[in-house]
Amino acid sequence: MSTIGITDREFSRFQRFIYANAGITLPAAKKALVNGRLAKRLQQYGFGSYTEYFKLLTSGKAAQEVQTAVDLLTTNETSFFREPKHFELLREVAITARSRTQPLRVWCAASSTGEEAYSIAMVLADCLKGRPWEVVGSDISQRVLERARGGHYTAAQARNVPRSYLHRFCLKGIGAQNGTVLVDRALRGRVRFIQVNLNEPLPQLGTFDLIFLRNVMIYFNNDTKREVVIRALSLLKLGGYLLIGHSESLGDLTTAVKLVAPSIYRKS
Repeated sequence: MSTIGITDREFSRFQRFIYANAGITLPAAKKALVNGRLAKRLQQYGFGSYTEYFKLLTSGKAAQEVQTAVDLLTTNETSFFREPKHFELLREVAITARSRTQPLRVWCAASSTGEEAYSIAMVLADCLKGRPWEVVGSDISQRVLERARGGHYTAAQARNVPRSYLHRFCLKGIGAQNGTVLVDRALRGRVRFIQVNLNEPLPQLGTFDLIFLRNVMIYFNNDTKREVVIRALSLLKLGGYLLIGHSESLGDLTTAVKLVAPSIYRKS
């Protein structure tokens, strides 16, 4: 492990790097995090300073390493069925949609390792029972998207999954996999995970009835928040719901949605 320390000047370069590539604002308090998370990359290349590594990232010849650095510098925290009120709303919307012919579509816009997207899928599979629905999970990090597609978690990570859902939608690990759960193949096949940078023009995803944009804006400054919200809302159907984290607020970022409950907004 490299014991090289990152200087203030080098840290400022990586602040600009992650802002340019992911729209994330790193405060000064994250200097130790950057130092620790990139130390192995310096060791991998035999670099004697963070400046050398930064030059590699900005050389235009290391696209995969840029993705690796972005993966390392983005914080991916999630869990199954976090913020239950949001899933109560999802259940209500799904039940109302039973008579529809068009699929109910949900975008999990910062899906990390997949727990949130699979929570959404379990509710839709339960409520819609054969009716059409779609879940799209996205993240900037290819590393966590690969983990999400695998759908394999420790039993501790799955502790908030309702017992009935565990029996219906998950397989309990045995033998070498004891203490783990695997999301059932059929449910995994109903969730599409793709790489999306919310700080750039969005790909063609179609429109959605609900968008989960939870616990991601806390990493953005106000200008970036406004741009991200505008992009997301462009894909939200009229009457659809935008769900954000309970520690977040849209404030005066947009007038396109109205607050209907804490952290729940509706497009009107």
